[in-house]
Amino acid sequence: MLTAFGLSHIGHVRKTNEDSFFWDPDLGLFIVADGMGGHNAGEVASQLAVEAIRGFFARTALDEDITWPFGINPRMSLGANRLATSIKLANRRVFRLSESRDALAGMGTTVVVVLVEGDHLVYCGVGDSRIYSYLDGRLRQLTADDSWLATVLLESGLDETSLTSHPMRNLLTNVVGAKEDIEFEVFERSLEPGEVLLLSSDGLHGSVADAAIQAAIHDVIETQSPLEDAAARLIERALDTGGRDNVTVLLVQSQTSPDDRQVPVTK
Repeated sequence: MLTAFGLSHIGHVRKTNEDSFFWDPDLGLFIVADGMGGHNAGEVASQLAVEAIRGFFARTALDEDITWPFGINPRMSLGANRLATSIKLANRRVFRLSESRDALAGMGTTVVVVLVEGDHLVYCGVGDSRIYSYLDGRLRQLTADDSWLATVLLESGLDETSLTSHPMRNLLTNVVGAKEDIEFEVFERSLEPGEVLLLSSDGLHGSVADAAIQAAIHDVIETQSPLEDAAARLIERALDTGGRDNVTVLLVQSQTSPDDRQVPVTK
């Protein structure tokens, strides 16, 4: 069984909230998107991407005769192919809309998506929104940021503090809708009983350290408080740092007992 809860806040500085999110435990689908672009184009991009992903999963949930407009990868499970197709559809829709309207030119959005089927976890990230796993008291980042900063840190071994004021610090290297074709990686593994997944826009992890995120989730899990409390604490911590960006958090917890675990879809 899955429980989930999400919150989003405009922050203290931005005039609009360009984040969008969606969750449906029945579909096992969870999405966070952080849009970008002038004249509210970021809000349009994130909402369009979320709706495209959600719509594809809803249409194919009970339909075994699925149309695969981008083909399939036989090395991946059915769920992973559905996720990959949904993101490619979202990319195509955002890109085509941005090409058709001058006011929306150049818009795009980050996207992180989680699909849970029994005890089988499928996930993907595009951009610098993130997916974290909290298990046995430890927080671990599952997705890698598609950003100039992440690339430089990986290749150079520099400390992030040395690049705090660099003008390219916030440059993204991959987003949904920026170009006609998109490349990304889909990951699959087992979901552990009691594991908590956190999907967040960079309004959270861009201002709150991982240690503080871990502590907020830990406190709620240890006291068996609802996920709503953890979401509220995380939003509050982001706002306490100044709230310079929109911030969205979506928490998902597996409450499946080991005896109820299902056999994952064969890859």
